[in-house]
Amino acid sequence: MTSTLHRNSFEGPSFSFMNRLMRLVWGILWGILGRFSPTPFHAWRSFLLRIFGAKVGSGVHVYPKARIWAPWNLDLGDQVGIANDVILYNQDLISVGTRSVISQGSHLCCGTHDYSKTGFPLVTKKIQLGSDVWIAAEAFVHPGVMIGDGVVIGARSVVTDNMPAWTVCSGNPCVPIKERIMGTRNDPVTPGHRENYP
Repeated sequence: MTSTLHRNSFEGPSFSFMNRLMRLVWGILWGILGRFSPTPFHAWRSFLLRIFGAKVGSGVHVYPKARIWAPWNLDLGDQVGIANDVILYNQDLISVGTRSVISQGSHLCCGTHDYSKTGFPLVTKKIQLGSDVWIAAEAFVHPGVMIGDGVVIGARSVVTDNMPAWTVCSGNPCVPIKERIMGTRNDPVTPGHRENYP
């Protein structure tokens, strides 16, 4: 079902017939049962994702207007948030660690094409997000990127390379700009304390 043919794009599809059929069924069911489900029905949408092979932890909030290309290529840890209008173009695996949030309009793209070869054959690479990551609004994450624990990616950033843990990163191309220093709820400026909020 998940096989990638990596064929010359001019000669035929890049994915198997079964893969394309399952994506058609998934798109129809999500369009009817997911996209138009009430916003608080996060458990229902997690159930739909699991039916199609996604690994979904507890307390996950996938909002109804999120767009997920292939749920069987998705691994979400506990308490993950996927906002409306997020695009998970997971032609390869996208894994998201515990308590991580992907904000509105962000696009995580696992697929590209080899422009050095005739026919632009498809190339897919997995994307991995650690725990306690925040991808801010309308960021773009390239294929093959690994984002470490605790990273914040600024709004509209273009992430083309791996980002080191516990940093705030921004820009096009995205680069680390400073350490992410966590505070307590009552004292958000306390340096050197990385607390996992409940």
